[in-house]
Amino acid sequence: MTVSQLKVRKITPEQFFMLSAMGVNLGNYLYNLLLGRILGPEQFANAAILITFLLVLSFIAMTFQLTVAKFTAGYETEKQLHFLNYVKKASLIIGILASLAVVLFAGQLQQIFNTDSKWMFIIFGVGIPLYFLMSVNRGFYQGSKSFYKLSATYQTEMFSRLIITLLLVTLLANGSSVLIASGILISFIFGLIPFKNSGNFFTKVTLETNDRKNLVNFIAITAFYELTQIIINNSDILLVKHYFNSYDAGLYASLALIGRLVYFVAWMFVMILLPTVVQKKKNGENTLPVLFKYVGFVSLLAVSIVTVTFFFPEFIINIMFGEAYTSIAPLLWKYAMATSLFAISNVFVYYFLSIDKYMPVALSGVFGLGQVGLIVFFHNSLNQVVIVQIIIMMMLLFIQLVYFFYQHKKKTHLQ
Repeated sequence: MTVSQLKVRKITPEQFFMLSAMGVNLGNYLYNLLLGRILGPEQFANAAILITFLLVLSFIAMTFQLTVAKFTAGYETEKQLHFLNYVKKASLIIGILASLAVVLFAGQLQQIFNTDSKWMFIIFGVGIPLYFLMSVNRGFYQGSKSFYKLSATYQTEMFSRLIITLLLVTLLANGSSVLIASGILISFIFGLIPFKNSGNFFTKVTLETNDRKNLVNFIAITAFYELTQIIINNSDILLVKHYFNSYDAGLYASLALIGRLVYFVAWMFVMILLPTVVQKKKNGENTLPVLFKYVGFVSLLAVSIVTVTFFFPEFIINIMFGEAYTSIAPLLWKYAMATSLFAISNVFVYYFLSIDKYMPVALSGVFGLGQVGLIVFFHNSLNQVVIVQIIIMMMLLFIQLVYFFYQHKKKTHLQ
């Protein structure tokens, strides 16, 4: 179905983006599932490290995307392009520094995570500046609510990675982590399509003092929160790869992939929530209905996924990854519960982030570090690792709800 046909049927740009994001998530899932089936648990553990590094990179790059989205939503067209050019340059500088760090310490990363090659990290590191630039580009489309173009950037990245990686792995050298890293790198290039031209890139760009101050403050807060996202979402896989053997790490990677479905779907709602809340706040409108709407969507999704994974764990594992992974089935609903609690909590955090309230960000950081600490001390079994996460996420959601009701009561008293 073409974009023009969708417009005729009165599907809004936001709805189109939701449909597109669902397709992208399904494509990314298919990518992981096929790799899991082709490689088997032990080799999939190495692929899972690259996939986890990709998720870590996406959270870091989200700092740029959310920053551009927030400020673009509040600027006029000429100022938007000026700001976009400024952040593009900053993202490339930071991206090159990060790339050098990964390339230089590739050998150490190989030892820490017990992988079969350091070249997988080197190839991945080369692509970091491209991914940051891609995220700045997406931030502009998100903030200006150009959801058709925003959808296209995700589609080009996903389809290219899916097709190219699977072709490389199946045709050249089955199971090579270097080939998987190469497919990821190539997908970053395709993810730049369509690219927003912001004028002469080499022109010196400066921002007004107040704009620069607001930019630095928001980037600092957002970067801190994205760091907590990295810790909460990915520390378990990295720690399991470090503490457990490759077979168990591969089983856990398949568990995490399925259990995180609710989080990845919730991400679609967050992408629409942020610019919507920013715009409503700017217009002096009530932003709470937007929050309640998306909390309701994510909660319904979470309950559905936990219920299905509780009653049909072996069936789901077998369909998705095959019989080699079914021994992990009893943990599936527990992991889904942990990620569901985090996904709901995350909606509250992004809501407060969009209205310039940052305490929930700090709270997420505290609990993220708490999760790492508890896993370091309690990792006698994979079940214990999952139980630790359920406890931490229950506490985090409770604290976020307490903060929300406190802020709401405080605002009511002031009116």
